Amino acid sequence: MNGPTRTPVAIVGGGPVGLMLALLLDRHGVPSTVFDTAEAPHRTPRGNTHNARTMEHYRRLGIATPIRALGLPGEHPTDIAYFTRYNGHELSRLPLPSRNTRMRRTGRAPATDQTPEPVHRANQMYVERFLAEHVRTRPRITLRLGRTVTGLRQEADRVTLRTEDPAGRVHDVAASYAVGCDGGRSFVRRTLGVHYEGPGSLGQEVLGRRATAAHLRLPTFHRDVMTGTRAWSYWAFNSALAMNLIALNGEDEFFLLTSSADPDRTGPGPLADLVRRAAGTPLPVEVLGHRPWTPGAALVAQRFTFGRVLLAGDAAHLFTPNGGFGMNTGVDDAANLAWKLAGVLHGWGGPGLLASYESERRPIAHRNTTAARELNAALGTVERPAALEEDGPAGTGARERVGDLLRCYGERTHSLGVQLGARYDGSPLVAEDGEPPADSWGTYTPSGVPGGRAPHLWLDSWHGQGSSLFDRFGTGWTLLRLGGRAPDSKPLEAAAQARGMPLTVLDVDLADGRDLYGRDLVLVRPDQHIAWRGDRPPTDPEELMARVTGSVAGTKGAA
Repeated sequence: MNGPTRTPVAIVGGGPVGLMLALLLDRHGVPSTVFDTAEAPHRTPRGNTHNARTMEHYRRLGIATPIRALGLPGEHPTDIAYFTRYNGHELSRLPLPSRNTRMRRTGRAPATDQTPEPVHRANQMYVERFLAEHVRTRPRITLRLGRTVTGLRQEADRVTLRTEDPAGRVHDVAASYAVGCDGGRSFVRRTLGVHYEGPGSLGQEVLGRRATAAHLRLPTFHRDVMTGTRAWSYWAFNSALAMNLIALNGEDEFFLLTSSADPDRTGPGPLADLVRRAAGTPLPVEVLGHRPWTPGAALVAQRFTFGRVLLAGDAAHLFTPNGGFGMNTGVDDAANLAWKLAGVLHGWGGPGLLASYESERRPIAHRNTTAARELNAALGTVERPAALEEDGPAGTGARERVGDLLRCYGERTHSLGVQLGARYDGSPLVAEDGEPPADSWGTYTPSGVPGGRAPHLWLDSWHGQGSSLFDRFGTGWTLLRLGGRAPDSKPLEAAAQARGMPLTVLDVDLADGRDLYGRDLVLVRPDQHIAWRGDRPPTDPEELMARVTGSVAGTKGAA
C-alpha cells in the first residue's frame, strides 16, 4: 500500500447530494474526490421530484435544461389523480402542466415571478446517472465508484479515509475535510457515533408502518386501463387497498409505493396480483425489483459537524417521501456547505464559517421533515369507506366526500414555502434588518430581509427570453446596487478585496428590484441567501465582511 492520496474534500456517497456537492465545489474552484460503494449509478427508482429550489441550483451549474429532458415526455401531464380502481371511478384530480407547458408559461411570467425554474418530475435514477456522467467532464472532480470507505480517522489538520476497491486492495486518502453523503445507513455518521433523533414510522394503513417500493413494467396500462387523460401520479384508493403508481418514462415503467403489501412476505407474484386488484383487470405486470421502506419518519442527526467531518443529505436527515422534500433538502445542504468549504480552503473564510453549516441547516432539516410527516399523516386521515365503489346515491356521495378531501391534500403537496422559504434568521453570518415574513409551508413570500433566499426578478432587457437576475449573480458574493440611485459601494468592494472575497457588483436599475429588496444595497451570499442590506454602506465595512465570512461573532442588527 502506497502513501495516502490527497484531496481537499473527500465526499463519501455518490448519490445526487454527493455529486451536487462535488459540482458546486468545482464551481467554486475546489477539487474533490467522490467515493461510492456501487460500481455504477443506481438503476432503481427513488425520489421523483426536483423542486423549484433544486432546479435553481441546477441552473447555476448550467445543467437545468438537460435535466428537464429526463423523465416524462415533454407533453405528458403531471397530474395527481385518484381512482377507486384504475378502471373504476375517478375520485379527484389535481391538474398540473406538462414540462413543455410549464416552461412556455415561464417565458410570459411577470418580472417578479419567483419560480424561474419550476418543479420538475424525473426519477432520481435518471438524474443521478446524468450527474455521474457530467461529473466525469469536470477535471477537478475524481469519481471513485466501486470504492468502499471502511475507516475514518480525524487529526488536527486532516481526515484520513481507508478505502477498499472491488479487488480487495486498500487505499488511504488524506483530505482537509470529509463529508458523509452516504445515506440513511451512513457509515460516516455511525463512525462518528452520531444518532438520529425524532419520530419514526406512522402506524396508519395508507403509507404507514412497513411499506413496499417496486419498479414495474406495465406494457398495457396506458392502452387498456388508463385510456383517459394521463397523469404523473396514479392512486388506487378503496377500502381494500391504497397504492400509488408513479409514471417514470410515460410509457410502460412505473414506481409503486404501497403499505397494502408486507415487504417482508411479499414477492413478485403477490405484488403483481396486488397491482391487478388495484387496476380492476388482469393486466400483464413485470416486477423489475422491489424493496422495503419506512414511511412517516422525520429523523434528524444529533449533529451535522464533527471537527473536519460533516454530514449532508440522508446521512443528516431522513424523510417520508410525501411532498418530495428529502433529496431536495439534501441538495440545499450541499449548496450551503460548498461555498463555506471553498471559503475556508481559499483562505477568506473564518473559523465560524463551517460552524454555521450546522446552525443554519439543522433547523431547516427539522422544519422540512416535520412538514413531510404531517403531509403523510394527513393522507392517512382520509376515509376509505366500502361505499366508494358502490353504484347509486351512497356511492356517489362517498366519492364526492373523499374526492374533496383528496383534492385538498393534493393542493397541500405543492408546498412552495418549503421549497423556497428556508431562512437562516439568527445565523451569526446574517446581519438582521427588518421583520422576516411568517413561515408558511404552502406559500412563499419573497422578502429582502436578510437570511432568506434572494428574491427573483426577470430583467426587462431579457424578459421573456429566459434570463433572470440569478443568471447575473457572481460565482461568489454579489453586491446588488438597486433602483438606479444606489450610493457609492466602493467601501464594501474594498473591504471584500482586502479579505480576498470573490465579489461581483451588479447594478439593477429597475423599480421592481428596489421594491422587492427594500434597500439600495444588498449583499448576497454565494448560496443566493441575503447576508446584509442597507441604504448606505455600513460604518465599518471591514467588520461586516468579517462577520458574514465567519471571522468574527455577529451582533444583533445590521451595521
